[in-house]
Amino acid sequence: MKINGVQIDDTFAEAFPMKATRIIITAMTLKWAYRAANAIRGFASSVIACGIEADIERELKPSETPDGRPGISVMIFAMSMKDLEKHVATRVGQSVMTTATTACYSGLDSEQKVSMGKSLRFFGDGFQISKVVNKRRFWRIPVMHGEFIVEETAGVTKAIGGGNFLVLAKTARHGLAACEKAVEEIQKVPGVITAFPGGVVGSGSKVGSKYKFLTASTNEAYCPTLKGQVKSELSDEIGSVLEIVIDGLDEESINEAMRLGIKAACSFGPAKGICRISAGNYGGNLGPHLFHLRKLLK
Repeated sequence: MKINGVQIDDTFAEAFPMKATRIIITAMTLKWAYRAANAIRGFASSVIACGIEADIERELKPSETPDGRPGISVMIFAMSMKDLEKHVATRVGQSVMTTATTACYSGLDSEQKVSMGKSLRFFGDGFQISKVVNKRRFWRIPVMHGEFIVEETAGVTKAIGGGNFLVLAKTARHGLAACEKAVEEIQKVPGVITAFPGGVVGSGSKVGSKYKFLTASTNEAYCPTLKGQVKSELSDEIGSVLEIVIDGLDEESINEAMRLGIKAACSFGPAKGICRISAGNYGGNLGPHLFHLRKLLK
């Protein structure tokens, strides 16, 4: 299969089950909502070392938020409820409550929930008060800029992490241009995020390592500087490989995000340095969700 002259490898992306929540951050202005959202997504690119994966999902109009102010939807993914519970409360407390004029609400309605304001209310030192509206409890915590409104809990749902594709290019400059366009298209799909910086991974990994203390290490088969030293997946003309990793709430959203992203990357074609599209998998041993490239592109 080829799209615009770009070869699509007959392979699949291998993804795994995760837990996810969506939180809504509002503020006096969109600028300050963004500042809180960017703070909460910091150091959240990979569960390998960060504990969670998080990113901005989209901007929200005042008509879409609980308090009628401009807002940002942020999605947070983790491998377990325990990890999600730990990071949601600490990040909302340290990155959202500390940002001037913000408030924070759950963006998912579900039976499973993690603590948010339930833990943070104690910062009010006994002066905090709560109110139940439509069976949802909110905490009003007095702070120096006024008050911080935060929902008691955030809804949690089953999710999928690790949908991905690889862009094999002549140079890093070629690959990065194509990946930037791919990420722009992926951001149009609701329910997905690309948690790595700018949505692009420059150091894609494989499972395991020669060092027993590492759970992941460089994917040497796709490292252009190791041609001739290892069993390489790269032909002579490929000088750079970049990866886009997608987390989503369901298979359908990841399928659509991968389809749009791959087509956007392929639109550059060989004339602009894009040679092949592939994907990261481990023979089906990492996770049960398999996204076959050629199937989703038909």
